[in-house]
Amino acid sequence: MRHSWWRWLLVLLVVLAIFVPSQIWLKQRVTHYKSNYKTPLNPTIMVPGSSASQNRFDALITQLRKETKTTHSVLKVRVAEDGQITYTGAIKRGDNQPFIVIAFENNRDGYQNINKQAKWLNLAFKDLVKTYHFNHFSMLGHSNGGLILSTFLEKYLAETPRVRPERLMTIATPYNMESDSTTKQTAILRELIKGRSHLPKKLTVYSVAGTENYSSDGTVPANSVNQGKYVFQNQVAHYTQITVTGDNTTHSDLPQNKQIVLLIRQYLLKEVLPSKERLPVNQSRSSDINDTDLP
Repeated sequence: MRHSWWRWLLVLLVVLAIFVPSQIWLKQRVTHYKSNYKTPLNPTIMVPGSSASQNRFDALITQLRKETKTTHSVLKVRVAEDGQITYTGAIKRGDNQPFIVIAFENNRDGYQNINKQAKWLNLAFKDLVKTYHFNHFSMLGHSNGGLILSTFLEKYLAETPRVRPERLMTIATPYNMESDSTTKQTAILRELIKGRSHLPKKLTVYSVAGTENYSSDGTVPANSVNQGKYVFQNQVAHYTQITVTGDNTTHSDLPQNKQIVLLIRQYLLKEVLPSKERLPVNQSRSSDINDTDLP
């Protein structure tokens, strides 16, 4: 009996020696898989600027639908001041690259309102992730929409773990508000600089400025757009500044500007374009181009 007991103990020890490491390995593999798995659904979230509704990007979306080979369905989201969320449109079955436009009942300008809008964006974002179960996405913000997205990334994204933004493109986003100064910083720029360490480290950011006269798009000073470098540079994987000049470069025209539409297709949607249509943007820590570099 004594020998039998030792044999059973030896068998148990052998089983444990095999089972425990295998369970640890399996748990590590599952964790690795979960952290690296990307859902088929990869939406582009669009946020308009102040005074704009969920219809702000209709002309841009129409243009993209004409030019891209991918059919993009559109879901529009409106967040009320009390946090109530209203949906119009739908993400069609089989469409893995839809556009989701998020707008706000309170779409007024100003530092305090932008912070409120970032909080409402977070409410909508959480509801979208819960409903559609995606874990990666890209973003497009026009004007103050870029400020709302930047604030959201710093303050609220961490509340939705394991969901990662891949690319952010801002168009005419006034990081220093209406200021043309290169030395004085407004409150929102100081806040974004203070919180920049919370930005996703693997994010790629494109900051697009439009200029009628190389200094302004008629509303936002180019210097204000370029102050975004103090928020993103050396904080994210890639940060690129792009300046577009020429026709249709007034503030309200920029989202439909033909050069910007090409930038969206090539760099935000990662569409493979014919060589003659590609725009030569150097994806470095920080770079500037103008219309001499763009067709």
